[in-house]
Amino acid sequence: MELRQLACFVTVAEELHFGRAAERLHIVQSAVSMQIQRLERELGAELFDRTPRRVRLTAAGQRLLPEARTVLAAAEKARAAVAPPPGLRLGTGRGPGTRLDRVLAAFALRAPDVPVALFALPAGERLARVAGGQLDAAFVRAVEPVPGVRVLPLWPDPLVAALPAAHPLAAREEIGVGDLARLPLSLTERRNNPALVDLVVGACREAGFEPLPGPAGPSLRDTLAAVGTRRSWTVVYASHARVLRSPRVAFVPFRAPGLALPTGLAVPATAPPPHLDALLLACGDHES
Repeated sequence: MELRQLACFVTVAEELHFGRAAERLHIVQSAVSMQIQRLERELGAELFDRTPRRVRLTAAGQRLLPEARTVLAAAEKARAAVAPPPGLRLGTGRGPGTRLDRVLAAFALRAPDVPVALFALPAGERLARVAGGQLDAAFVRAVEPVPGVRVLPLWPDPLVAALPAAHPLAAREEIGVGDLARLPLSLTERRNNPALVDLVVGACREAGFEPLPGPAGPSLRDTLAAVGTRRSWTVVYASHARVLRSPRVAFVPFRAPGLALPTGLAVPATAPPPHLDALLLACGDHES
């Protein structure tokens, strides 16, 4: 007696139709009939009463059905016992910095057998993939909620000023936003990152000036190149600044309370993703 024979038997018993059973099993109808016939020969009993108009279980088939389901369930349980644990599909920004490295290291200690696949994507696509089930979770900063996703708060992500290394302000240990009033601001368009743009422009206005627009490239690397050569300034997440290497650009913290955006973990709104508890604990490990 083979598992595939029992699988064919159970499917036909549920459909009471050989054609529909074949469709469910993704095989041709003749193959289903052959498996049932082999099973009947081995058991020495007819399992189905077949007529041109209908198919129904015989008394022997009715007795076999619950036992066949039990065997198939046990086989699936055995497969699951030795299968590798499902991995974690995690969305990140394109410049996650050192903070993500520490979170992943903490997660590896808590779930050493769980592989992690990272996907560096724009924030909107990260949220869409979490909602659609293509990502288990994603790190996001100050995003508007979307249907099918909830965002669990994690930590504030501070920003630092990026300015020309040759500028006198670059030698300071910290600066205020108002100190940058005479330099053009190289910032991405608002549609690319509304929360960041609103935070920085709002801080400039609170400091008493309207920022002069400076050149901003299609990527952070291009924008930093413009900052280093054209005497403008921009902002960078402090965690990202620690891994950037740009000899013409200096990264200077803002004077307290500084500028920061909240970071959260986007997860499906209904069913929690696998390993969520371990990931959240890893985030807590990192913070502590």
